[in-house]
Amino acid sequence: MRRSAFFFRVIGIGILFHIYVGVRLIPAAPVGTPLRSLAVLALIASVLLIPLGMAARTIEPQPLSDRLAWIGLIALGFFSSLLVLTFARDVLLLVVHLIDWARGTPIGSPTLVADSALAVPVLALLSSAIGFYNARRRAPVVTVDVPIDNLPAPLNGFTIVQISDIHVGPTIKRHYVERIVAAVNGLKPDMIAVTGDVVDGAVAHLADHTRPLGQLSARHGAFLVTGNHEYYSGADKWVAEFRRLGLTVLMNQHVVLDHDGARAVVAGVTDYNAGSFDPSHKSDPAAALRGAPDDAKVRLLLAHQPRSAAAAAEAGFTLQLSGHTHGGQFLPWNFFVRLQQPFVSGLDRLDGLWIYTSRGTGYWGPPKRLGAPSEITRVRLVEGLRGG
Repeated sequence: MRRSAFFFRVIGIGILFHIYVGVRLIPAAPVGTPLRSLAVLALIASVLLIPLGMAARTIEPQPLSDRLAWIGLIALGFFSSLLVLTFARDVLLLVVHLIDWARGTPIGSPTLVADSALAVPVLALLSSAIGFYNARRRAPVVTVDVPIDNLPAPLNGFTIVQISDIHVGPTIKRHYVERIVAAVNGLKPDMIAVTGDVVDGAVAHLADHTRPLGQLSARHGAFLVTGNHEYYSGADKWVAEFRRLGLTVLMNQHVVLDHDGARAVVAGVTDYNAGSFDPSHKSDPAAALRGAPDDAKVRLLLAHQPRSAAAAAEAGFTLQLSGHTHGGQFLPWNFFVRLQQPFVSGLDRLDGLWIYTSRGTGYWGPPKRLGAPSEITRVRLVEGLRGG
């Protein structure tokens, strides 16, 4: 009941946003009545399609569910840009009007009002097309060197390939995953880290599409931790499925790797909020490291959300690999991620802990990436300072 009430509130807010866009753009656009009527119909269709796409997972026939998701999520991505650009246009017009008022000149430029009303949907369409291409292409490889103090010589150049936030689901299927796996294996890493949010849906619907992950190949294997979307999709069943595929799932656990005579600890925690779904899954970086050998100079933590960093630093980890944020995925939402997470993307430092936050290898929701490209991350450990 509570979820239904929330969903209807979202629909109500969405209707108000559509009315705002229509009122601000359609009367001002320099087009004839037929195009204005078409614009009204397009906004009505958007009001209907967006919630249908968001709720498509609840529709049982899979091909129909996926098609509705595609249509609704593309509409959501387009309308998101349309709404933001409409608001930006209003801010621009307000500034121009204030300048005109301060100068004592006639307030408002009819040409600017008309042309900007036409420019907004054109720019929204263009940004959505570019964002669609960026989302659907195979994620490019990003190389990051992490300097580790007193790094044992055999671990200098140790390579971890990280993938995160693939979100296999209504619009991301087997072929998309196969391209990622081929690219990862081609890098010939020492180990592979999968930092959560692999799926958006049930094992029964998506097992075939995640099967290529079983082909991930690295010298020390592939390690996986759960993200919040695994818990939305039935975490226990997915953990069993990932293990069946040959992935090592770390749930507040660690393993010790022996790499040419040097030891490294690889630990993993459940999602930061996992305890709210299952108390036995409560995320615990300290527990994940318990019993690890003291002489291991490299202590790597896989944690889906960057918010685990404070506890990871306190526990004594060297490096944390995270995802979750998508780097904001597309403008302007990347500016709001810091309201929820301490780190958005890239390499950061917290006390003695390095944190690398991936922008994600897939996408969530609208097939759109703009200003926050996806990535397959090649992390290399390199020698830092030497000393006591």
